[in-house]
Amino acid sequence: MTLTSVNPATISGQGLTDAKRLSMYRQMVLIRTFEEALLRDYHADKSPVWDIGAGLIPGEMHLAAGQEPVAVGICDHLTADDAVTATHRPHHLAIAHGMNLRKLAAEIFGRETGLGKGRGGHMHLFDPDTHFSCSGIIAEGYPPALGQAFAFSRRGTDRIAVAVTGEGAANQGAFHESLNLAAVWKLPVVFIVEDNDWGISVPRSASTSVPSNADRAAAYGIPGERVEDNAVEAVWEVAGRAIQRARDGGGPSLIEVHTLRLWGHFEGDAQGYRTDLEGVPDRDPIPTYESSLRAAGILDDAAVAEAKTDALAAVDDAIAFAKSSPVPDPTQATAYVFTDSSAEEARS
Repeated sequence: MTLTSVNPATISGQGLTDAKRLSMYRQMVLIRTFEEALLRDYHADKSPVWDIGAGLIPGEMHLAAGQEPVAVGICDHLTADDAVTATHRPHHLAIAHGMNLRKLAAEIFGRETGLGKGRGGHMHLFDPDTHFSCSGIIAEGYPPALGQAFAFSRRGTDRIAVAVTGEGAANQGAFHESLNLAAVWKLPVVFIVEDNDWGISVPRSASTSVPSNADRAAAYGIPGERVEDNAVEAVWEVAGRAIQRARDGGGPSLIEVHTLRLWGHFEGDAQGYRTDLEGVPDRDPIPTYESSLRAAGILDDAAVAEAKTDALAAVDDAIAFAKSSPVPDPTQATAYVFTDSSAEEARS
């Protein structure tokens, strides 16, 4: 198999109706609106002295602003029966795959009405309704995707799994082991690498020996494609081919998307290591796509205002639901945790 490098200028757009383009734009706006709301509430009680453990949302927070095209372009081809495994930066993928916003917000705020009853937090989202999961451990979303793809295959369905990780994780053993086994068993899985140029504070040029992780697909005899620009329509077209191939029994594929991290690796990250910060706002994919759709006559002021108003209403509802939901009872801290029942009985 050979690597194909995809430039958005070469995208045919076949199958992309105006309604589809508008829908993808609205989805990107919804994702960004949700994360902007999280950003405000996360920082609200962590000043004047930064305290990562304080506030409505304690702990680390990894936001995906700038990476919306990856999630929307891929998940538009999926159904709720397909599985998605994501990284520690998961919100864009969760929303694009149809996760309930109220349950998502409540889990992030650590409330009983959340996906995991507030026990998991934003890096450990598990949703059986959309077959979505994520992990705070680097590259560890790949092996579970194999298990799901294996089950789909054994059951004779056309369901597939999509496994997403970052470019830094492509140097982990789990990445290579998963590609190898998926190829050997010809599993219906699509591997995605989000290349946002930075593995925390390490540039990809200092950590990765190949110019594109999609090159690595050839070592396992599977197709590899790299989308050079952070364009939702380019991602949509490339992902569509790989996903259909998996559904048709053609086996796994690897796609790398050169995307963008608008904000820090985590909230509170000063980003003193980044030399590209000055030009980052100009590369924001949402206004870029908006301009493109305006030029095509698909968007006007009224449609943009409607998209933003609808997104804000949905997000405000989800955040209000989360804030009004009860926090877990401290006496139930060990509930839903696997324990040795005999040891528990001995202590009682």
